[in-house]
Amino acid sequence: MTNVNDPKPAIDAELQRIEEDCIHSGKAHFNAGIRWSGYHYRLGIPSVVLSALAGLAFFENYPEVAGVMSGIVAVLTSLITFLKPSERSISHKNSGDQYLSLRNDARVFREIKLPATLDKQAAIDGLDEYTKRREELNQASLQFSQEDFVKARKGIDAGEAAHRVDRSNS
Repeated sequence: MTNVNDPKPAIDAELQRIEEDCIHSGKAHFNAGIRWSGYHYRLGIPSVVLSALAGLAFFENYPEVAGVMSGIVAVLTSLITFLKPSERSISHKNSGDQYLSLRNDARVFREIKLPATLDKQAAIDGLDEYTKRREELNQASLQFSQEDFVKARKGIDAGEAAHRVDRSNS
């Protein structure tokens, strides 16, 4: 029989929800970071190469070719400036790191500190801290795509996010 005055089972369940949210959001942000990093290189490398080739074409007296290449470079660099793929990649990676940090902190609290806590208010305060951190992360983080989330969920379901110790205890 459970003690209705003991909030620990409900706190434990909510902490597990936070952990699950964090692993999915963190992994989706990592996927988004990788995707935006790819955009950065797919736009940046051709821009650099075409810029160099346009300069050579100009000096080799091929002004029409140099003009076309320069136009393409202008479009590519404008896209880089507008989309800022490098900044988005870094932002998503940072968000992913913060979600995984929150997940780890919530897990340690749930598995180690919560069982040792006799004080009901301390248990509630701990949950409040992790709930607030999750809400702040949700508000501050860039939005990831549905594709990033689906890819994250598939990877998690395949065991990519599980620690060896957790797989052996299951």
